[in-house]
Amino acid sequence: MTAPESTLVSVDVLTLRFAPDAHTVHLAVAPRAFDPFAGSLALPGVLLGKGERLRDAAIRAVTTKLGLPEVTATGQLTTFDEPNRDPRGPTLSIALWATLDPAATPTGPTWTRLDEVPPLAFDHNRIVTDCRPILADKLWRDPTFTAGLLGREFTTAQALDVTEALTGDRPYPANLGRTMDRIPGLQRTTQHATALPQGGRPPLVWRWTTP
Repeated sequence: MTAPESTLVSVDVLTLRFAPDAHTVHLAVAPRAFDPFAGSLALPGVLLGKGERLRDAAIRAVTTKLGLPEVTATGQLTTFDEPNRDPRGPTLSIALWATLDPAATPTGPTWTRLDEVPPLAFDHNRIVTDCRPILADKLWRDPTFTAGLLGREFTTAQALDVTEALTGDRPYPANLGRTMDRIPGLQRTTQHATALPQGGRPPLVWRWTTP
């Protein structure tokens, strides 16, 4: 039996940043420089190099296609193998996530709310749609992802904002607090954030105690 022709492998990255001032999670996209879909917004993606690790390819995509600084963390999501997803020919896409420091104010790409993603090139809208519940499941289950998205220190209010942005539902603070209390390496401190302008009890501060 003749072996089938090899398929190219691309790495497409959902680059996420929690925007505290906007109380939501933003996704980075950028216009494509070349055909197909030149000028259309797309997720940053690169072809996987020979012997290249997925994490290294993801960082390369974020830095070269988005012009962003080093990411705080990366990880794998899922694979898309529709043969017609790329008009240039069959290309296997491995979707990864990457997070940026919420304290940073990066410029360059277009930042869009995760729940308001505009039309994207290729099958990138489907990638975002299919990966969003995976991201939601990782939150509070995967400390690397959660810490990369929220930063080393955050408030209960910010934890609620991120949870709502990924799941579409805002949990009860007490329920979320109990969930966070069970996460290894995450500490509920005795500190409170600066009092809110509208008054009321300021939210607690949480801190990661492990690297």
